Order: sequence, then C-alpha cells, then structure tokens
Amino acid sequence: MFELVKAGGWLMIPIIACSVLALGIILERLWVYRQKRVLPKNLVAQVWNLHRNNQLTNAHIAAVKEGSPLGRVLAAGLINRHHSREVMKEAIEEVGHQVIYELERYLNTLGTIAAITPLLGLLGTVIGMIKVFTAITTAGVGDPTVLAGGISEALITTAAGMSVAIPVLIFHRYLLGKVNMLVLGMEEESLKMVEVMQGDREDSIG
Repeated sequence: MFELVKAGGWLMIPIIACSVLALGIILERLWVYRQKRVLPKNLVAQVWNLHRNNQLTNAHIAAVKEGSPLGRVLAAGLINRHHSREVMKEAIEEVGHQVIYELERYLNTLGTIAAITPLLGLLGTVIGMIKVFTAITTAGVGDPTVLAGGISEALITTAAGMSVAIPVLIFHRYLLGKVNMLVLGMEEESLKMVEVMQGDREDSIG
C-alpha cells in the first residue's frame, strides 16, 4: 500500500486526507441522522396529553426542547401556545431554520470533497505526463523505466481521486435525501401540533 502511495507522488497525500475527512463526516452524520434521535416517536402526542390535562409546565417544555431537534421546533411553538396560530407558526419557522442549518452541517464540505478529489487526481495525471514528456525531451524514448514511472504516477492519482470521489458523492446524495426526509417529518409533526392546539384538528393524535 505504501509503495502505491509513494508511486502516486505527493498529490496522494491530499487525496488520502480528503478520504479520511470524508469518512469521518459520513460516520458522524449517519449517527446524527438516526430517526429516533431527530424525530422521537409520539412526541407530539405526549405534549398534547400534557397540555390537555393542564400539566404542561415550563419544565416540560424545557425537557422537550433539550430532547431532540424536533423537540426544539415544538418548544418554540409551545412557548407561544397562548398566542395566535400565525405567531406559533412564525416561532416554529424561525427555530426550524436553525435546526435545518445544523442538520446540513458538514454536507457542503462533503460535496466539496466529492468535487475536488477527481481534480486532484487529474492534476496528478497532468504532472505525471509532464514528467513523461520531460524525460522524452532529455533522454529520448530509450529509457522505458523513466517513462513508466511518469505514466504510473499519472494513472495512480487519477484512480485514487475517482475511488474517493465516487463513494463520497453517493453518500452526499444519500445524506441530503435523509435531511430532506427528516425536515419533512418535522414540518408534519409541527403542523399537527399547531392545528390541534388551535382547535383546527381533532384532538386524537397517535
């Protein structure tokens, strides 16, 4: 493995660094995007039962807020539950934008890695071919070892760049889709809570 990296030249270092960074981001985001962590089951039903029984206190709201991203969004509406529907929705939307921003954290970095690693590989190809043509100019075509070394460096960096970029791009798309699904779920749950508390929906939530 070390010989392969060495043969690829110094551009293998940033390519490997990008792969390590991408792996860390992917694992961290997969952990963060767990369904039960972001969208706890029956959270709206629990909140509604407390509210209906006049047991919803500031301590309960604080606990809901700290429990999950969905809880933060719901808590923004619960704090303004005695105001109009529009005020509740505005408060939820404000906090929702912050939660979405946090959910999308590092995804731009992941997309950048997917974009630049093939370019790093291409740069390695260009440098390798420059070495080949320089060798031809100075020594002619009689030394196949020098020519093979330059071509090898060109091919290895290209292969390494593509090997990193392809799986990173796949995970980037997957994680973006995961975020969109979670955001949609939070919107549905928030709207459900607002409608029930404002009397626009039957008070049976499950």
